[in-house]
Amino acid sequence: MTDRRLLYIVSTAKYGSFTAAADQVGVTQSAVTKSVAELERELGYAIFNRTARGVFLTDQGRDFVERAARILDDTRELFRGATTRSDPYAGVLRIGVGPASLEWLLVEPLSTLLSQHPSVQLDITGGSFDRIVQQLRTGALDVALGYEAAFETQPDFRLETLPPLKTSFFVRQGHPILELDEVDIGDIAKYDLISPSGSPPYDAVWRQVYDQADAEPTGRLHVIDYFPIVARLVRNSNAVGLVSLQYTETRIFKSRFAVVPYLQRLPPSSLCCATRTRWSPRPAVRAFVRACRERFPT
Repeated sequence: MTDRRLLYIVSTAKYGSFTAAADQVGVTQSAVTKSVAELERELGYAIFNRTARGVFLTDQGRDFVERAARILDDTRELFRGATTRSDPYAGVLRIGVGPASLEWLLVEPLSTLLSQHPSVQLDITGGSFDRIVQQLRTGALDVALGYEAAFETQPDFRLETLPPLKTSFFVRQGHPILELDEVDIGDIAKYDLISPSGSPPYDAVWRQVYDQADAEPTGRLHVIDYFPIVARLVRNSNAVGLVSLQYTETRIFKSRFAVVPYLQRLPPSSLCCATRTRWSPRPAVRAFVRACRERFPT
């Protein structure tokens, strides 16, 4: 049987702490901590850096966890046996979305995927870009959806380009900025700005706002990737948020919010599906990517 220490290490890498990993695998925190420490001594190098905020993979640990995750996956596939052989799409498809505010894009693609391959079992994880990258790299995810500009900085991933997402600044109904016929960078910079991510391409948006306005973002920029919170904050304050143009056409948006009459249209942000270059995508992953290309909003 597979050494259970591999499960402990992969779970720790996925959840970011020994305590969370222990809860997931059903053992005590001390058992996980002790097992990981013993394995590190056997290997002769540290798999994790321990900090007050949790544990983080070392460079050598990242390679080890990636291989360990693949071994665990292969073991599960082996024991699934006949089902997998008769239907290559059967089993769990683990999809990461970073930032989590992009999860709404999956509604149509996943409906298409399940209609074509009902044996696929979905496991969707939303989170920050950094968290999704770590989980994809360790094998905790099969595929990740995110912005191409962010994933381009990760050389160990294979990228499948998807249709771009068009966005705009938005504010609450009655916001003072709506009294202007045209809005420029300086007008935007007068208010707090809410960005769904601190990673590309959104980091370029808020840097442009504050740099060109010669303003300081300290205390003015909020990074929130959960849109219901963004919407609540924008509705109850003078903060400026970012929203997809598709959502601006909905009845609920028009009843509560308005698009900022900004002089410069924000450039479309290319999206992508990312997989690890060292492993060939499973049939279910390839089917998911096809569904995204076919059913993403344009």
